[in-house]
Amino acid sequence: MRRADPVGPPSAEPGEPPDTVEPHELRDLGDVERAAAAVLPAEVWDFVAGGSGREHTLAANREAFDRVFVASRVLRDVSACDTATTLLGRPVRMPVAVAPVAYQRLVHPEGESASARAARAVGVPFTVGTLSSVPVEEVTAAGGTVWFQLYWLRERGRTLDLARRAEDAGCHALMLTVDVPWMGRRLRDARNRFTLPGRVRAAHLDGGATSAAHLPSADGSAVAAHTAAAFSPAVTWSCVEELRAATRLPLILKGLLAPEDAVRAARLGVDAVVVSNHGGGSSTARCPASTRCPRWPRRSTGRARSWWTAASAAARTYSRRWPWARTGYSWGAHRSGGSRPPGKPGRGGCSTCWPRSSATPWGSRAARMSRTHGGSVRCGRPR
Repeated sequence: MRRADPVGPPSAEPGEPPDTVEPHELRDLGDVERAAAAVLPAEVWDFVAGGSGREHTLAANREAFDRVFVASRVLRDVSACDTATTLLGRPVRMPVAVAPVAYQRLVHPEGESASARAARAVGVPFTVGTLSSVPVEEVTAAGGTVWFQLYWLRERGRTLDLARRAEDAGCHALMLTVDVPWMGRRLRDARNRFTLPGRVRAAHLDGGATSAAHLPSADGSAVAAHTAAAFSPAVTWSCVEELRAATRLPLILKGLLAPEDAVRAARLGVDAVVVSNHGGGSSTARCPASTRCPRWPRRSTGRARSWWTAASAAARTYSRRWPWARTGYSWGAHRSGGSRPPGKPGRGGCSTCWPRSSATPWGSRAARMSRTHGGSVRCGRPR
């Protein structure tokens, strides 16, 4: 089947390497994309690289990043830069976290375990997802800081059981994704009639059995049929309250765009929010997260007041210059619509993810994992 890839990997230009190269010959992340696209099955590449609908939101995310430039400051001593800081109270070597990416065994035999080891090696948190192809216990065994991403399931009890399982496995935070009451209509997957191969499964949902994700679907995408059967379209603020009461772990909400939602999250005891449009993978009409930053208001209540003031101050300067505020970024799925990182290591950029425990913001940066997902984190030019 011909691949529909309007916003796929950049084609090689004069002086760029061919599609198939040795790892040491990869000079930038465009090289990584082209090399991965050359070796992955077309339908797997489309699953990894594609977005919802005609992929307008996916394209808008990239365009929004491309419209941002840095007004740099000069004559600063950069002979000894230190990127170390803390995220949710834990030390990290740089203000970065690896965001959740589903079914990583599609692109690497060790899947999420390899990615977790890479995150540990560079000293940043790794987020293992509900749709991980490796059980959370195996991921936490790799060591390092691990966060667990939850979808609210139709079976409420299973959701809370997963939260307890993550806590028992040694995860350090829970991240509830709140922007996918329904999975978006991903046309590439539908046209490819995409199904998971037998060796890949949702380790936290399917218990080793064949699921709807492995069986042909009348609508085209078996993965979409599987998530539609598993995810609850009735996730509401009451679910957030229930999860907050059920866990001692820090709680992050992922998928917010409206400032009013973040204010409400803070009032319910949420520790951080990730501003994201799910990378264009769950909707065809959600604005890029980076365009929302200047709209965050200077308002909140009680404990969260200084957090919002600092966040708003950083956001207002986003499109003109990078404020030197402490911040962090969530780097993960290539489609994510988070904010773009600044040029100075360990210092601030557009603040899109803020902890309640600090008067200064930590941001959400969503970039992408390398296309091979071979245990390495994509940390260069944003899309």
